[in-house]
Amino acid sequence: MNRVPALWSKYGFVSTRTLASWLDNLKQRLDQLNLWKDDPVTTPKCTFLNRLFNPESFLTAIQQIFSREKEQELNKLTVQTDVLKKLYWEADLPPCKEGAYVFGFQVEGARWDAAIGQLEESRPKKQFSVMPVVNCRAQVIPTGVTKVDANIY
Repeated sequence: MNRVPALWSKYGFVSTRTLASWLDNLKQRLDQLNLWKDDPVTTPKCTFLNRLFNPESFLTAIQQIFSREKEQELNKLTVQTDVLKKLYWEADLPPCKEGAYVFGFQVEGARWDAAIGQLEESRPKKQFSVMPVVNCRAQVIPTGVTKVDANIY
């Protein structure tokens, strides 16, 4: 039937994937976690955000590290995203100076045009588009801007 068994879905992650795709994704998630487990002091070059069970906690950790290092209040920080021009499998990424390089974002109904560095209309019959590597780093919210507005800012 190529469907994820109900018992597995109960204890696994929610997905509409076929069984083969689900198992492949599960293996990739485990591989990423095992790399961290086997060498916890080494920061990965690029983290696959879509392979994490709770990706928001990873982004919060970026803010917490910044907060500790720069002695800033956590509730006055936001995550700044800078889209790079490279995909994770392309030439070596430069070392990440602040935050973390993440990969795994997908855009629905649009596409990222790396040549001009902005969103464009999607190609015909292509619903999803993969984003290049994104540098996620913490940033202090400017004075007079609320936390909600900072996400738009």
